[in-house]
Amino acid sequence: MRRFSTVDLRRLEIVNLCDGSRLGYASDFEFDCEDARILALVIVGNCGLFGFGKEDDLIIPWNLIECIGEDTILVKLSQQELSRCTCQSRKNKRFHF
Repeated sequence: MRRFSTVDLRRLEIVNLCDGSRLGYASDFEFDCEDARILALVIVGNCGLFGFGKEDDLIIPWNLIECIGEDTILVKLSQQELSRCTCQSRKNKRFHF
């Protein structure tokens, strides 16, 4: 089993297998502190100019990751799952690293 650090994971582009779209790069992670495991990858949306055109964050649960390769992370997100993974605000307290 190959091991990755969070720094390694941040360098890998995330690609959706369902439509071939490039989703971006993981800029944050959700961790379960009790089990010491990653729960989700977080792709932070663009802030836009002065807050206009702000894009929502995308939170991809770990179980939707199909494969982690040399230069990409492949996920399988249908259009319905993609809309459920979108998070407008991150008001709830989570630990991010």
